[in-house]
Amino acid sequence: MALIAISDDYTRPFWLGLPYWLVGVVLIIALFGAFQAYYWIGRKLGEKLYESRIGVKVGRERIRKVEHVVEKWGALAVYGCFWVPGLRHTLPWVAGALRVSYPWYVVASALGCLTWAPLWWFGLYAAVWGWLRLAAESPVAAGTVAVVVVAAVVGFVVWRRRRKRAEKALAA
Repeated sequence: MALIAISDDYTRPFWLGLPYWLVGVVLIIALFGAFQAYYWIGRKLGEKLYESRIGVKVGRERIRKVEHVVEKWGALAVYGCFWVPGLRHTLPWVAGALRVSYPWYVVASALGCLTWAPLWWFGLYAAVWGWLRLAAESPVAAGTVAVVVVAAVVGFVVWRRRRKRAEKALAA
């Protein structure tokens, strides 16, 4: 007997009585709205972005790197930022501060929301429910998978930190 009952009926209400696909649409619209807010806040802040708490935390050099990407690629950089975790929520601010053409920004951010969010939403959903199904059938296997995933993430973080330290040592 399984500890977790997982339904294969994807038309059933999922969250707050809404079907799963509609929850995804709502989240896509919310992400698009957040990107518009980022742009206009960045546009309003302009140069103050550097002195803001976020700007100080991110660092002037990192912001300049993002500015260079935006200046070189324009609205295409906005679309690309969806696929790069460090840029996803910083580049739109810079795009606003640099006054990237708003119509092109809207197109790029809409395309980014429409392509990135469903992959993340459905992919994460599949991974979580797949792991839960595995846990229901074999807790030992699910625990092993969890340990391997955590070890891979820790290994990746350690590898990146070592690589950055080595780059700094070479630069000094």
